[in-house]
Amino acid sequence: MSIQHRLQTVQARIKAAAERSGRTASQIHVVGVTKYVSTESTVAALQAGVQELGENRWQVAKSKWEYIQEHSAELPEPIWHFIGSLQSNKVKDVVGRFHYIHSLDRLSLAEALQKQAEKLDVFVKCFIQVNVSGEQSKQGLDPEELRGFIKAMEAFDRIELVGLMTMAPFELEAEETRPVFSALRNLRDEILQEQGAECTIRELSMGMSNDFEVAIEEGATYVRLGTILIGTKEGE
Repeated sequence: MSIQHRLQTVQARIKAAAERSGRTASQIHVVGVTKYVSTESTVAALQAGVQELGENRWQVAKSKWEYIQEHSAELPEPIWHFIGSLQSNKVKDVVGRFHYIHSLDRLSLAEALQKQAEKLDVFVKCFIQVNVSGEQSKQGLDPEELRGFIKAMEAFDRIELVGLMTMAPFELEAEETRPVFSALRNLRDEILQEQGAECTIRELSMGMSNDFEVAIEEGATYVRLGTILIGTKEGE
């Protein structure tokens, strides 16, 4: 199946899910997860209309990022999302190259991001990762830690908090993920109500190939789609 056909199919499902939740498809950002595919396939996705690309390791993303930079005159300019766990010693590879980081979950990482952003004179847009499900295999802040973390982040003027991110457990029935997504939306709504108009934490990065429709119904504004949109390896 071509990337164009996959994208059309995904867009139709997103439109339907958005309408079920009283929203429009234009409110949903699709991050095409290209971490499993080659530079050639990543470029094909970009040319097919996937405008936002997600990677979780710079070592894997490097050749793709460099190729697209080198051919910027003939290729659409993507928005790059770093969607994996980020080690503090890898921050130098990410800041200045990725437009969004979806995995801010500790102050030591914030310190490293701030330092590199100051060095490059840039700002870093971040989602705070929250472990809503409580799974030990999942990273992220406990929901009870979120408010204190947001308060502590006031010290980092180079970091722009744009939203919250979570990963739901993999379930055979997507409906079973709904409580996780609903809980993250409720957290976001509570923070917005507490902080008022000045609050920048508005976006929700949640939902992947197996559960993105439920995530959209529960308020997702960014969905991260790999298998269903880009594929998991060449030829799939």
